[in-house]
Amino acid sequence: MSEKDYYKILGVSRNATPEEIKKAYRRLALKYHPDRNPGDKEAEEKFKEAAEAYSVLIDPEKRRIYDRYGVSGLRGEGFTGFSGFDSSIFQEFEDILGDILGDFGFDFFGRRRRRYRPQRGRDLWLELEISLEEAYSGTTKEVTLIRTDFCPKCQGSGLKPGTRKIPCPTCGGAGEVRYHQGFFTFSRTCSHCYGTGEIIEHPCNECGGSGKIKRKDKLKVKIPPGVDNGTKLKLQGEGEVGDLYGGKGDLYITIRIKKHEIFTRKGNDLFCEREISMVKATLGGTIEVPTMEGKEKIKIPEGTQPGEVFRIKGKGMRSLGGHGKGDLYVKIKVVIPKNLSKEEKELLKNLAHLRGEDLEDEKENIFQKTKKFFN
Repeated sequence: MSEKDYYKILGVSRNATPEEIKKAYRRLALKYHPDRNPGDKEAEEKFKEAAEAYSVLIDPEKRRIYDRYGVSGLRGEGFTGFSGFDSSIFQEFEDILGDILGDFGFDFFGRRRRRYRPQRGRDLWLELEISLEEAYSGTTKEVTLIRTDFCPKCQGSGLKPGTRKIPCPTCGGAGEVRYHQGFFTFSRTCSHCYGTGEIIEHPCNECGGSGKIKRKDKLKVKIPPGVDNGTKLKLQGEGEVGDLYGGKGDLYITIRIKKHEIFTRKGNDLFCEREISMVKATLGGTIEVPTMEGKEKIKIPEGTQPGEVFRIKGKGMRSLGGHGKGDLYVKIKVVIPKNLSKEEKELLKNLAHLRGEDLEDEKENIFQKTKKFFN
């Protein structure tokens, strides 16, 4: 074996890390792989050289010996070039070259590797709109789905009743066609049976041999109390069926909550406004406020100001999972009366007089203050 500079072959420095060595080898393997360079002997040799260099430099012990004694030092370790690799390194080669070789069913040892295996079905997504009341108490809704399911006539087999599959005449039932190129053994998935090794001679006349059909289904969905806008529910196994009985996908439902005419929601807390008269705000009293479970009475202290907020503990939304409730916040909106009668005006004037308020002076004071501000 002639002396070779493995670092130069891979294009890395002598201090290269294992990750840098892997990256360099992968780049060369992709470039010089025989399948990308059919019939090119030079590319095949470069591919062999890169693989040989990688097998030495990725192994800490072999790399130590090589750094000290060169290729000649490796002869004592039983290393004879590419053909002398031990089997432990091949798994790494397969992982690194998977991007190229996976499409061809490649195997360093000539083992059969089928690509067509049972595949899980596709997941489905839909949005479901509910009211705030339904989100609070929980509900059950019926949804309509159009999804792929097993053919009811052949139960997903694709076969005409009373018939069975036969071995594929192209691949002899192997599911792939093998061939040799250079020092590799390749296998391609059989294009006739798509890797299954069998074909349907007499297909089901309902699904045409696919074993699947599109159908419209109605499904009842249980929505737990406390869901919020954007909450996602997962219904396992309610998606579409897979290939080769690979299992069903899941159904994901995104909850959308309609805008409420009274309440707004932030997390598990609810917010609303309640109008009260000027008299009640001044003198205080009791008012009724709406909640998700009916009406609730609260006391308004005298002298309540517009915009004041009262908190009613535990009257908000239920928590998802049933752990407690949020609170209800009631914002007071004081309504100033319009179109007062003569008697009502007199009463208010008398009130102002009793409180020492001079309405005319107040107007004049405001005017004077405004005038001074602009001067």
